[in-house]
Amino acid sequence: MKADPSRQWRLLDLQAIDTRLDQIAHARRTLPQLARLAELEEKAQALDSLLVRAQTELGDIQREVAKAEADVQLVRDRAARDQSRLDSGTGSAKDLQALQHELDSLARRQSELEDVEIEVMERAEDAESAATQLAAQRDVLAAEIAEVTAARDEALKELDAEAVRVGAPRPDIVAGVGEDLVALYEKIRASSGGLGAAPLRQRRCGGCQLELNNVDMSRIKSAPVDELLRCEECRRILVRTAESGL
Repeated sequence: MKADPSRQWRLLDLQAIDTRLDQIAHARRTLPQLARLAELEEKAQALDSLLVRAQTELGDIQREVAKAEADVQLVRDRAARDQSRLDSGTGSAKDLQALQHELDSLARRQSELEDVEIEVMERAEDAESAATQLAAQRDVLAAEIAEVTAARDEALKELDAEAVRVGAPRPDIVAGVGEDLVALYEKIRASSGGLGAAPLRQRRCGGCQLELNNVDMSRIKSAPVDELLRCEECRRILVRTAESGL
C-alpha cells in the first residue's frame, strides 16, 4: 500500500488519540470506587438479611409478650372476681372455702405466668436492641454507599469529559489519513492490543520495542517515502520519523 508521509504521520496522531481513549476506557472500568461499591453492596445485602431476621424474631417475641400479658391479665381478672365474691361473704362456708382455695391456686398461677412474662419481655428487649443496632449499622453503610457513589459519578464525569476533549480531533484526522489506511490500522489495532501504528525511533519499533537489524534498516532506508512499512516482528504499521536512525 502507498501512503504519502503526511498521511502516515497523521496516523501516529490517530494512534495517540486512540491510546488515550483506551486508557480512559480502562480507567472507567477499573475505578477504585467501583470495587469499593461492590464490596459495600455485598455487606449491605448481608446486613439486610440479618436485619430482616432480627426484625422477624422481634415480631415473634412481641407476639409472645402480648400472649403472656393476656394470660396474666386473665388470671388477675379471675382472681379479682373471686376476691370480690369472697369479700362479700355471700354463700356457704364451703363455697367460701372453695373460693379461697381457688384464689391460692390463682396466685400461684399468676406468679408462674408473670415469671414467663418477665422472661419473654427480657428476650424482647434483647431482640429489639439487636435489631436497633443492625438498623444503625445499615444507616451508616447506606451513607457510605451514597458517598462512594457520588465520588464514582464525579470520577466518571471527569473521564467522560476528557474522552470528549481527546476524541474531538479524531474525525478530522481520520479524514486526513484516508479510509483505506484507517481500515488497515483498525484491523491491526484490533489484533495487536490496541496499537496499530508505531514510530521508528533509534532503529527501534515503537510497537514491539525490538531493535531492527541492519538488513531491515537498509530495506527501510531504500524504500520510497510513500511506501507503507510494517514491522517484521509485530506487523504493526511502522512510521519513519526524523529520529529513526536511518
